[in-house]
Amino acid sequence: MLTQDQEALIAATAPVVAEHLNTITQRFYPLMFERYPSVKPLFNQVHQQNGAQPRALAGAVLAYVGIRQDPVKARETLETVVNKHVSLGILPEQYPIVGECLMMAIGEVLGDALTPEIADAWGALYQELADLLIDLEENRYQEFEQREGGWRGTRRFHVAASQQESAVIRSFILEPEDGGPVAAHAPGQYIGVKVTIDGEPVHRHYSLSATPNGRAYRVSIKRENDGRVSRYFHDQLANGGVVELLPPAGEMTLVPGEAPLMLISGGVGQTPLLPMAKQALGQGRRVVYLHAAQTPEHWAFADELRALEKAYPLQFTLVTVFEQSDAGDHQGRLNQALLADYLPEGAHCYFVGPHGMMEAVEQSLKQLGVADSHRHYEHFGPAMPLNAVSAA
Repeated sequence: MLTQDQEALIAATAPVVAEHLNTITQRFYPLMFERYPSVKPLFNQVHQQNGAQPRALAGAVLAYVGIRQDPVKARETLETVVNKHVSLGILPEQYPIVGECLMMAIGEVLGDALTPEIADAWGALYQELADLLIDLEENRYQEFEQREGGWRGTRRFHVAASQQESAVIRSFILEPEDGGPVAAHAPGQYIGVKVTIDGEPVHRHYSLSATPNGRAYRVSIKRENDGRVSRYFHDQLANGGVVELLPPAGEMTLVPGEAPLMLISGGVGQTPLLPMAKQALGQGRRVVYLHAAQTPEHWAFADELRALEKAYPLQFTLVTVFEQSDAGDHQGRLNQALLADYLPEGAHCYFVGPHGMMEAVEQSLKQLGVADSHRHYEHFGPAMPLNAVSAA
């Protein structure tokens, strides 16, 4: 617990730290990777290069400073961080590494302005945050381990089958090597994947693209030309292989109730939304499923969606938008007028896709009067406000 003097120092210096926080976090990661190279595989280096990871860390630190006096709100706000950490298998012994390197980065950036007293105060604040995260994550590890088909740490799965879903997306069916049951996940969640490429462990997160069945998980991955892990899946694992999985995680799941849904996706953004659509239809809810892709050849899961359209003709509305083809329901890009045409009254709206698309959808839905509590989205990568890229 921080002393009264430390609380006063945090309050007095928070504006200065906030002013330099982006610089601090940009220095922090290279420093940590240099001093502790063993943690580098936990981070997607693309997100380091484009600044997404440092911005996400800066945002999390600032958010915690602002809400730490409200324990309930603090736990709710940290849920996204906890989910990411659980899917990476972050352990208590890794927190001192982060704390040490973060304080070193603060010292390098602030120089003589960082007195020993101020350093002690910010060190105590970090320890408070670390202790809270460790507690929340341990609760999640224990809960998942105790489920039927659950486990702790990593578990080995083999690629039992794979299927090309579009010109760039392939699905992989992952079954446990030990032959045991597989714990259920909530539709909309993602899973942590650990693979070894050229002798080096690498971590990624992929959305679970099928509803739970107790036997296997399905991930559907877009092949990125510069994507080290996606290329490994497509080029090396399509015909079989072994990966390690961590517990499913993620808070973008269906809000309970009977309200209709509008599910809006771009490209591979379908992967969490398809199982959510199936879950909602099974609950008797109305679903408008609006998907944007470059061409029909880039549209994944077409057969599954057509089957849902046939099975739920009164509940399910499927709308396709192809940017470079007139073969869909609409040609061009998603826009506010198109969203307005299909938006059910009182709908919860979920949207996933490229950042620019999500930013446009967020603004359009807001202008159409969709309440904050009815707009839900998820990033492929570090979580950040939707205006973070344009504002950075």
